[in-house]
Amino acid sequence: MSMTDTATNFQHPDRNLAMELVRATEAAAIRATPWIGRGDKNAADGAAVDAMRKFLGTVNFDGVIVIGEGEKDNAPMLFNGEHVGNGRGPAVDIAVDPIDGTSLTAAGRQNALSVIAVSDRGTMLDASSVFYMSKIVTGPEGHGVVDLSQSIGDNIRELAKAKGKPVVEIRVAVLDRPRHEGLIEEIRAAGAGTRLLLDGDVAGGINAARYESRIDMCVGIGGSPEGITTACAIKALGGFMQGRLAPKDDAERAQGVAAGLDMDNIYGADDLVKGDNTFFVATGVTDGGLVEGVRRKGPIIRTESIVLRSKSGTARRVVADHLAAKWLEPDQL
Repeated sequence: MSMTDTATNFQHPDRNLAMELVRATEAAAIRATPWIGRGDKNAADGAAVDAMRKFLGTVNFDGVIVIGEGEKDNAPMLFNGEHVGNGRGPAVDIAVDPIDGTSLTAAGRQNALSVIAVSDRGTMLDASSVFYMSKIVTGPEGHGVVDLSQSIGDNIRELAKAKGKPVVEIRVAVLDRPRHEGLIEEIRAAGAGTRLLLDGDVAGGINAARYESRIDMCVGIGGSPEGITTACAIKALGGFMQGRLAPKDDAERAQGVAAGLDMDNIYGADDLVKGDNTFFVATGVTDGGLVEGVRRKGPIIRTESIVLRSKSGTARRVVADHLAAKWLEPDQL
């Protein structure tokens, strides 16, 4: 191999990286499974974090976690600034969410995922000082017609026009939260239908960008970490996304400004994650519209994952059967 080839390999995470990352999300999803429906979201998250950290330690990259989970509610976490990987290979930024939807998992509800997003070092916006972000996500048709600065009614009408379908057929995913009561009313007043999400707006955003999904748009205020993670996926799908930071009070606004963030700026997907070399990997913990959850089938455990890569514009589904004996204690078999 020439020096040029080597330099290129170290500049860009290679295609094998996607399969290595899947092992980490699969491990997190499998380890979280015993906690599904058990009412203890921190135990589920802790099991997933431990498994993900262990597997990430073996991956051939020099990874720094730019966006970790846990700060919001003191849950277990892979913390911001933590180095993962074996230190060899490409230098990358990482956003992790061992379980996107811990409360979904604890309640036994749908759409919980284990998620990792990766991009070249220095390309992810570090929005960790402001926990929430107002987001809008659509498929490719949203480019040039949808904008966070417009009213939700205008965005729905413009998207309907761009997609060549009546407004009444537009479906908008929104997190079901008290803060969104007015937004939900506006969506319905415009003539569109809502799909209320209990949790997990990463899956909501991805489904809004997927051409075969029944969701046309995902809007509302959700976590900033999830926003960065979603941007990695949207870039691979060719979709449209914008985000504006939503500090909860003046103290958090000042904190964000001190960290160099612009509270009034509308960030596009390319501002949230720069460059064209992103990976997004998610394994289903519980069943959902994006992927199926972990399933026990006799002596095996089956997982389904989605792998998105922006450089090649590919979306792959990975179904894997794991020997249960390798994962479960003897009394669980």
